[in-house]
Amino acid sequence: MNTEMKQYPAELLSGKEIAAAIKEEVAEEVSKLRVVGIEPCLVVVRVGEDAASEVYVNSKIKTARELGIVSEHKHLAADVSQEDLLATVEELNERDEVDGILVQLPLPKHIDETAVLETIDPEKDVDGFHPVNAGRLFQGHEALVPCTPAGVIDMLKRKGIELKGANAVVVGRSNIVGKPMAMLLLQEHATVTICHSRTKDLAAVCSQADVLIAAVGVTGIIKEEHIKPGAAVVDVGMNSIEDTEEAKGFFGEDELEKRLRTIEKRGSTLVGDVNAKAAKSKAGYFTPVPGGVGLLTVAMLMKNTVKAARMRRGEQ
Repeated sequence: MNTEMKQYPAELLSGKEIAAAIKEEVAEEVSKLRVVGIEPCLVVVRVGEDAASEVYVNSKIKTARELGIVSEHKHLAADVSQEDLLATVEELNERDEVDGILVQLPLPKHIDETAVLETIDPEKDVDGFHPVNAGRLFQGHEALVPCTPAGVIDMLKRKGIELKGANAVVVGRSNIVGKPMAMLLLQEHATVTICHSRTKDLAAVCSQADVLIAAVGVTGIIKEEHIKPGAAVVDVGMNSIEDTEEAKGFFGEDELEKRLRTIEKRGSTLVGDVNAKAAKSKAGYFTPVPGGVGLLTVAMLMKNTVKAARMRRGEQ
């Protein structure tokens, strides 16, 4: 299999290049749909003034418009009642021209996130979080799939990394990444193991993986002893390092100086769940943080919006 034949040090898997390719394909699909009178439409709902959420939402709206997708941003006050938020979602459910609804997380503490997500029409659930879509994914049926794991599969397939028969290990069992990631790998005929905080001897399990997906949210939990030589290592984590001494153990000479400057300037540098120094020296393929999986999520959201428009309107 490709992951076994690949020689290390690791080849970096650029999320930027793959995201650009996906967005180009989406733009072509949007143009084709417009010819038959269909204009894919995405509405993003944001509650409150969370700075990170504002950045994420603006990025999604901007990307949608660049690709020709009709987009709308509904910004509600932080103290909006759950009743009013649910009414907003129900209104969007009823609007036939709306193909995709995304409620940006996290929501204020007084809001029941589960109730909100379950109110979204499954046919418009472009985040892929609704139980109906989760159930369809579990059963192997056509569904709107969470964007990050879908992006990981897309990346691996585009790079020609063999999944059929591969030993795949997913570290993390969240509903957003870990569980759907495992289901998608199963659909590609990989043999899948899910690891979590109660897994005994994590290194022993991970070191058998041809494809290793780290999505647990713990800085550098995946070290050299966790990585099989030549494996494809995908880092979904988004964490930060503030300590310069910690950074010295995390990055090789090719990157360390740049990261130290970032810490000095900004107070921290963005890292993942995988020790980058170890992965680069031992893996066959490796997704950097930043610049890897994170860039695929918005691109896959656009792809889901077009998919929703096609499914809702009977276009194949």
